[in-house]
Amino acid sequence: MLIATAGHVDHGKTTLIRALTGVETDRLKEEKARGLSIDLGFAYINAPNGESIGFVDVPGHEKFIRNMAVGVAAIDLALLIVAADDGVMPQTREHAAILGLFGVTKAVVVITRIDLVDNPDSIEIAADASKQLLSSNGIDCSAIHRVSSVAGTGIEELKKELFDFASDITGKSETAGKGCFRMAIDRSFSVAGAGTIVTGTVHDGQMQLNESLQHLPSKTNLRLKKMHINGREAQE
Repeated sequence: MLIATAGHVDHGKTTLIRALTGVETDRLKEEKARGLSIDLGFAYINAPNGESIGFVDVPGHEKFIRNMAVGVAAIDLALLIVAADDGVMPQTREHAAILGLFGVTKAVVVITRIDLVDNPDSIEIAADASKQLLSSNGIDCSAIHRVSSVAGTGIEELKKELFDFASDITGKSETAGKGCFRMAIDRSFSVAGAGTIVTGTVHDGQMQLNESLQHLPSKTNLRLKKMHINGREAQE
């Protein structure tokens, strides 16, 4: 299962993913220096049933909206993240609209930074506004969680919700892996000594090392030399 964050800049998307997975998704020197996500970040955890849950942490700043769009293009669930002390903001609205345009149908609202507000009503106002925003973009609000990623409040409850969702997705995917291998490419780059590397999401089928592939629409024939799944080397 693949989950992506969405929400305004500095509302705690990266901090939340770190609290859920223990992974710091801001890997670039510029991101660490500025405390601002620029590119997509990736993290993974395993559910109790063995199902792997992947997270795509997207930038919230409007200058990096193209990177955000790439990150939510092929996901099963979105986490709409809204800070309790700010509420719904311009990029919150923009990200929700993009989720709707990409056909995302389900999202979990996560109200972050609840430890920074004195009035509980502020939390509920942010929650109600977030739910209405999703609805206006044709997205079902599956749940609303109120968390503090720093204090750890609500993190375990949110994680259980995601585990249950992953289990439900697995139960409904009886035909997964039975068609032709299809992988949507998110990024392509070259590394000295390794050649061309692509990242993306597998939608169907299976593939093993050294098998042949065809890139579309160029119809270029390729061979799979090495693969990693969720950060670990794999054979198929």
